[in-house]
Amino acid sequence: MLIDEGTIARRVAELGERITEDYRGRDLVLVAILKGSLTFTADLMRRIALPLSVDFLEACSYGSSTDSSGAVRVLKDLANPIEGRDVLIVEDVLDSGLTLNKVTEHLRAKSPASLRLVTLLDKPARRRVAITPDYRGFEIPNEFVVGYGLDHAERHRNLPFIGVLRPEAANRG
Repeated sequence: MLIDEGTIARRVAELGERITEDYRGRDLVLVAILKGSLTFTADLMRRIALPLSVDFLEACSYGSSTDSSGAVRVLKDLANPIEGRDVLIVEDVLDSGLTLNKVTEHLRAKSPASLRLVTLLDKPARRRVAITPDYRGFEIPNEFVVGYGLDHAERHRNLPFIGVLRPEAANRG
């Protein structure tokens, strides 16, 4: 176990308070990056004491591997326009930065009033693209992690904590 359930809950509450202060009086839309950020987004939005809307974008660069392929694909686009709105991208883990770079470019083309990033986990040791989150839950070491929405080959998302994937589990798929 890397981060327990209680520690996650406390940090998400802190992030929600900061985001509430920063976005007071603004037209906030959370854009959750599926599928990994679903749990984080659900908990975070309940901690933001403002009117907001939520939309979803699905992007993929891992498949069933533990290493990013580098080829980022947008699998599901937003359902609603974001032009002129304050957009906060909600991501589970900022790793190489390749996925977030593609997502950011994609969303900027839709002319939001502002575009910022909140990530639950930040792995700066793996960064290949210069991206810095505006809000960060935890900085973690260069380990493949699962739980609290994060998966390996679509498994382990339902764990209430964040743990390091053991090599024997990665090999089983």
